[in-house]
Amino acid sequence: MMKLRSKKFYRSSSKLSGGGSSNGNSNSNMKLGGEKAGSEGLGEIKWELRPGGMLVQMRDMTGESVGEGMITVKVSTVSKWHDISIEATSNFGELKMILSLVTGLETREQRLLFKGKEREDGEYLHMVGVRDKDKVLLLEDPGTKERKLLYGLAGGPAIGTPCSCTISV
Repeated sequence: MMKLRSKKFYRSSSKLSGGGSSNGNSNSNMKLGGEKAGSEGLGEIKWELRPGGMLVQMRDMTGESVGEGMITVKVSTVSKWHDISIEATSNFGELKMILSLVTGLETREQRLLFKGKEREDGEYLHMVGVRDKDKVLLLEDPGTKERKLLYGLAGGPAIGTPCSCTISV
């Protein structure tokens, strides 16, 4: 395994504060909060000491972390694309509810595929790996599709059938 060093962490303190020891990671060069003394926060790496004694890079709490915020999911039916904005921490059941409003299919009639696998309603988008602008495939459940065709319950065309317009003169 290869260890990568941060150049800013190993700078000498004489370059940062005009004096002191030449070892950049000495205790005299660190503040209690983990930030280097003499740094103004301009491009410096901030460090924190965890309760277990591990020195780690401090988290940036100003921006949104991975898995939070709104993402746009591109949902493809056989013939159409829908751009759906949804929370990244939502699950596939919530995505199906939104799609039921857009497509007219009930949630139990929908099958959502992401990365080649059918996803269950309880699976969370961010846990499966759905990110902004990712594509999800929407298919109509073959069982309900067959029942609609056999018993004539289809109120409209299935999502995969193209519309045909005829003009009579």
